Amino acid sequence: MGRPALIAAMLAVLVPLGASGEDLEITFNDHCRECHSFVKDDNRLGPSLYGVVGRKAGVEAGYGYTQSMKDSGVTWDEATLDKWIADPGAVVPGNGMSPPYSGIDDPAIRKRIVAYLKTLAPKTNGGP
Repeated sequence: MGRPALIAAMLAVLVPLGASGEDLEITFNDHCRECHSFVKDDNRLGPSLYGVVGRKAGVEAGYGYTQSMKDSGVTWDEATLDKWIADPGAVVPGNGMSPPYSGIDDPAIRKRIVAYLKTLAPKTNGGP
């Protein structure tokens, strides 16, 4: 059994029991890491997703957003992130991410990604 198949089998068993942070990170890495970092200020092909939950769309410093994203008025809450991960073009047409990204149909995978993004929130005590 190859590594991706093994990881998928492990997730199928672990997620119904309650996914750990490591399981959530694996899901993020499998679907988002090619273009996005979860490290603060580390913009790549896509903007850093550190602290994305609760952030307004199109404001991450140092990233070149499309005008439609800057003007969208979107704030990244759980529901909006879920819709975005499913179909970015339906949330913000002309966003620059779709195409090539076409979305994730599986609501369980989207839920794990959003749960992981919530762990990337800046701490309120001044630390990262």
